[in-house]
Amino acid sequence: MATNQGVLSTLDKAKTQSYHFKAIVIAGVGFFTDAYDLFCITTVTNLIGRLYYYDPMSHSPGKLPRNVNNAITGVALCGTLSGQLFFGWLGDKLGRKRVYGITLATMVGCSLASGLSFGSTAKSVVASLCFFRFWLGFGIGGDYPLSAVIMSEYANQKTRGAFVAAVFAMQGVGILFAGGVAMLISKLFLLAYPAKVFTVDPVQSTQPQGDFVWRIVLMFGAFPAAFTYYWRMKMPETARYTALVEGDHKKAVEDMAKVLENDISLEEPNIRVAATPSLSYGFFSSKFLEKHGLHLLGTTSTWFFLDIAFYSLQLAQKDIYPASGFVPRTSQMNAIEEVFLLSKAMFAVALFATVPGYWCTVYFIDKIGRHKIQLGGFFVMSACMYVLGLNYREYRGEECNPDEKYDFCGGKHTLFVILFEVTLFFANFGPNSTTFIVPAELFPARFRATCHGISAAAGKAGAIIGAFVVQSYTHNAEDKIKGIKTALIALSVVNLLGFFCTFLVPETQGRSLEEISGEDKELPGNIAQDNANETTSDTEKETENSNVDKSPENMMV
Repeated sequence: MATNQGVLSTLDKAKTQSYHFKAIVIAGVGFFTDAYDLFCITTVTNLIGRLYYYDPMSHSPGKLPRNVNNAITGVALCGTLSGQLFFGWLGDKLGRKRVYGITLATMVGCSLASGLSFGSTAKSVVASLCFFRFWLGFGIGGDYPLSAVIMSEYANQKTRGAFVAAVFAMQGVGILFAGGVAMLISKLFLLAYPAKVFTVDPVQSTQPQGDFVWRIVLMFGAFPAAFTYYWRMKMPETARYTALVEGDHKKAVEDMAKVLENDISLEEPNIRVAATPSLSYGFFSSKFLEKHGLHLLGTTSTWFFLDIAFYSLQLAQKDIYPASGFVPRTSQMNAIEEVFLLSKAMFAVALFATVPGYWCTVYFIDKIGRHKIQLGGFFVMSACMYVLGLNYREYRGEECNPDEKYDFCGGKHTLFVILFEVTLFFANFGPNSTTFIVPAELFPARFRATCHGISAAAGKAGAIIGAFVVQSYTHNAEDKIKGIKTALIALSVVNLLGFFCTFLVPETQGRSLEEISGEDKELPGNIAQDNANETTSDTEKETENSNVDKSPENMMV
C-alpha cells in the first residue's frame, strides 16, 4: 500500500516489475523498426543502381548517380527531423498515448508503401520511393521523443537510465536485423537465381528478380511494428503527464493502479500533486530561457555534433566495406551477391561493435552516470577518426589491378576494421545513447516531449549534413584519398566539439524527474517538502515505537 506517498513518489520508489519490462518491449519494438527502416536502405542502394541505372557503354555495373543516392539515403532523415519537431510538440499538447499510435501506424503504412514504389522509369520509381521514405521518416521522428519520454516517466528513479537506454538499445538490434534480413533474403534469391559475375556476363549478372529483393527488405520493417500496435493502444497515459500537465491526479492514480503491483490508494490525504496544471511560464518565455535555455543548448549541440559523425559512418558503410577489404569490387560480384556480402559485413559489424555498445550503456549508465559515458565516447570517437584520417591511405592500401578481386591491395585492413568497430562501439557506449536519454529527464513534464523533439531534430540536422554534405564532399574531391582524409579529421574535430558541449548538460543520475527539472519547487504542495515531511513522520513513528518497546528496567540509569 502506497500510504502517505504521492503518485509521483510511488513511481520513483516502485520496485522493478513486469510492467516496466513490458513497456521496454512495446517502446523498444518501435525503435527496432526505426533503426531497421533507416539503415536497411544501405544494403540495397547498390542493387537499385544496378537495376535501374546500368549503362552498357560504361563497361561497369550500374550505379546510382550521387544526387540520387544522397536523396534515397537522406530523404528519410529529412522526414525524421520534421516528425521529431511535430510529434514532440503534439505529445505535450495532446498527451503521449494519443500520439503514440499515430506514429506507429505511419511507420507501418510507409514501410509497406516503400517496397511497393511504382513507376515505369527509373526516375519515377526513385521519386515514389523518396516520397514514401520521407513520410516513413516522419513517423519514425515521432517515435524518438514519445518513446524516450514515456519510458522516462514510467521508470523508477533508481533504474530510469537503464530502462530508457534499453529502449534505445533496440536500435542496435534493428541495425543487426537490417543486415540479417537482407542477408537471408538475398541468399535465398541467390540460391534460386544464380548468375555469373559482372566481368563474365555484364547483362545477366544483374538478375531481374533482384527487383523483389530490395522491395521485400524494405517492407519487412512494417511487421514487427504492426504486431505491437494493439499493446501501444492499451498503454495508459503516463501518470506524470496526467497529473502535472492535465492536472487530473485521480486519473493518474487510477492509471498507475492498473499496472503497478503495489496498490495506490485513491483516498490519500497527504498527496500534494498539482490539482491544476502548473503553467507559471511558457515555452517562449524569458523564464524558460533562464531556467532551461542552457540545458536545451547542451542537448541540441551534443546531439547535432554526434550525428554528423555517426551518420556519416553508418550511411557510408557500403563505401567503407570495400576500402576495409570486407567485400570484393562490384565487378567481381553479381547484383544479388553484392547485397548478400554487403549485408553480411553490416551484420558482423553490428554484432561485434554496435549492439555490445548499446547494452554496455544499459548496464553501466546507472552505475557511472551519463556524463562520464558521453565524455568518454566522444573522446574515443575523436581519437579513432583522427588516426583513421591520418593513416587512411596506409590502412586502405593502393588500388588493385582491374582484374583483381578486391578494390584495394597491400593495406592494413585488419587495423582499419578494428578502428572502425571501436569507433562504432564507443559511439553507442557513449553519446549516441546518452543524447537520447538525457533530454527525456532534464525538462518539465509540460515541455519534455517538445524539448526532446527539438534535441533529436538538431541531431537529424547533423545527420543530414553527414548524408549530403560530407558524402558529396568526399565524392566530388579531385583527390579522393585526400578528400576522405580531410573529412575524417574534420569529423574528429566535430566529436571534440561534442565533448566540450557535454559540459553544458548536468548529470541526471539518481534524481527524480521533478527534482532535475525544478518542478518540485513549482508545484502547489512542494513535492520535495512532502517527501521530507514523509521521512520526518516515519522517523518520529520509529522513535515512538522504540520508546514503547523499552521496559522500565532498561530505562533505568
